[in-house]
Amino acid sequence: MNTSAVLLALFAAVSHATWNAFLRTGSDRLWTVTVMSLAMMVVAVPIACFMPLPAAAAWPYLALSSGLQVGYSVFLVRAYADGELGQVYPIVRGSVPLLVTLGGFALSHQPLALRPLAGVLLVGFGIMSLAFGQGRAATKSVLLALVTGLFIAGYATVDAIGVRASDDALAYATWIYLVYGAFMLIAFSVARGRLRLELRSPETRKAVAGGMVSMVAYGAVVVAFTLAPVGPITALRETSVVFAAILGRMFLNEPLTLKRIAACGTVAIGAFLIGTA
Repeated sequence: MNTSAVLLALFAAVSHATWNAFLRTGSDRLWTVTVMSLAMMVVAVPIACFMPLPAAAAWPYLALSSGLQVGYSVFLVRAYADGELGQVYPIVRGSVPLLVTLGGFALSHQPLALRPLAGVLLVGFGIMSLAFGQGRAATKSVLLALVTGLFIAGYATVDAIGVRASDDALAYATWIYLVYGAFMLIAFSVARGRLRLELRSPETRKAVAGGMVSMVAYGAVVVAFTLAPVGPITALRETSVVFAAILGRMFLNEPLTLKRIAACGTVAIGAFLIGTA
């Protein structure tokens, strides 16, 4: 696989785990994720002025991806309400290749090859290790995390098609920031009413910083999609579950037990096997 694509995917993994840590530390997570999306939209406006519009064929994918990302954001916020970063995040990310593979198996009725089957078993075992037993994640958070994974699988699939139809990966990513940001503001207004900001508050600055990290992470993945097949890129990005567990320990004082490390590593290895099959 292209070396640049590998480096971009790994960079995205670290960045993605980082912005989730920003979100997990927020006192009002729906507000935090909305401000993050607003920050991305503000940065994207001047960039869009100097870039060509995505090809017409890409716009349906762009709009659908943005809508799915709103669903992903809302369910992620709910999952973090009762669960820790080091538990919820691996379930969210690990469920993506698991659900996609099982869905493809159900539709094709073809037996899984040994490599993806091993990956499915490893991811499933890793998720169950985090969801059950001593120090397990709350049942509600586990279910919300799995639904969040469905949204991720949906928008990742849509983006993989849309970015190729757009003729310009960076233009596609820029307009995702704009449309997703607008959709997220609408969703917040429906749920809460007017979005209130205090630009000098630590919470606002933290949310803006998280938005910038998220923006970089998403852009890196979109570019990587143009350099290598979707499966391996998605699989490499799922190594972020290990980084999330480490960040949870460093900045959120979450326990980093041997069991949790082993479970996160199992999810990451399983996701890699599925994606590179």
